Amino acid sequence: MKRVDDFRLRFGKQELVPIVIGGMGVDISTAELALEVARLGGIGHISDALVQSVSDRRYGTKFVSEKLKKYKANVASSDKSDVHFNLAVLEEATRNHVSRTMEAKRGDGMIFINCMEKLTMNAPRETLRVRLSAALDAGIDGITLSAGLHLGSFALIEDHPRFRDAKLGIIVSSARALGMFLRKNARLQRLPDFVVVEGPLAGGHLGFGLDWAKYDLRTLVAEVQAFLKTEHLDIPVIAAGGIFTGSDAVSFLEQGVAAAQVATRFTVTRECGLPDKVKQEYFKASEEDIEVNTISPTGYPMRMLKGSPGIGSGIRPNCEAYGYLLDANGRCAYIDAYNHQVELHPGAKKISVKDKTCLCTHMRNFDIWTCGQTTYRLKDTTRRLPDGSYQVLSAEQVFHDYQFSVDQKIALPP
Repeated sequence: MKRVDDFRLRFGKQELVPIVIGGMGVDISTAELALEVARLGGIGHISDALVQSVSDRRYGTKFVSEKLKKYKANVASSDKSDVHFNLAVLEEATRNHVSRTMEAKRGDGMIFINCMEKLTMNAPRETLRVRLSAALDAGIDGITLSAGLHLGSFALIEDHPRFRDAKLGIIVSSARALGMFLRKNARLQRLPDFVVVEGPLAGGHLGFGLDWAKYDLRTLVAEVQAFLKTEHLDIPVIAAGGIFTGSDAVSFLEQGVAAAQVATRFTVTRECGLPDKVKQEYFKASEEDIEVNTISPTGYPMRMLKGSPGIGSGIRPNCEAYGYLLDANGRCAYIDAYNHQVELHPGAKKISVKDKTCLCTHMRNFDIWTCGQTTYRLKDTTRRLPDGSYQVLSAEQVFHDYQFSVDQKIALPP
């Protein structure tokens, strides 16, 4: 009976344990988690979501407060078109986070950064170019392009000296999306180094509509593999979404994928950035506590726990401090939803906005509990303590369980 450890992910001459920890923002997939996975020989991700806030929290910078101070006079206005990111500050924050992470790296694994196209930041192309370039400058091993088709993202960095050196890949949920990406970038003569095929059971934003349940990861992977074969392309495929055990991963590796990307089981590790009280909510969750809703201003459906405090919250938009989801015209769907409720309830001290959420603020404060569909199984991976809480695991324990387990078994912690 095969184990994950019987396979290897190969990038040229480099061989890695075929386990990739998916990027989870804001600072949920922390530097500590990514570093531990790299030490163990796999691929860890950090995220550049709200990177200025992450820098403030981790390294004592004052980027958020300085941005808020600059635009404080605009707080009461519904027009956010003049609220912009200082590109030099964005570059500094990204370089700071990436370089400090890479300086601490040990072991034979790799560290990638997850970059969401949907972080439009009131200047989509300019801010994404800075984010990608700064990460490459700071020595990141690779970049995973997520939350969008990224049809123009490669072109933003085609002149960067590491454009053909760093590992660059994209997350897709269909062969059609991959085909669009490849056709758009054909002139660059630079194929992605890997393709993550993310299925409908993944956590957070989904590449599907509310009909997500009619899709399944194994079929999507097979369709992408068939497309690549037809096009005579040898690009490693990584399967993601709902892979809960080492045996699950092996079944995809035997199907010919290069690696399995996992995340849900690492949300309840010590190295994960979620507060301990939130980790306990993940452990306690039942299948009925998990929902896919449309409250994200990005327009993508999003999977989370129903008990997330940010659901229905009517806080004032905080774009002057954050503003990562402002589109190129300074608009955000939450601002519109918030203003609509204010108009319906004039003079109210507190309102509730149910159709959208202030995702920047709530993700920054860990009040939107994004999760994979298998989160309800987390309680079966650990032990119940005398006080009724669940034992938090180490990343090494979970990684090794994926790497060495067989027969759908999960090793409980000592």
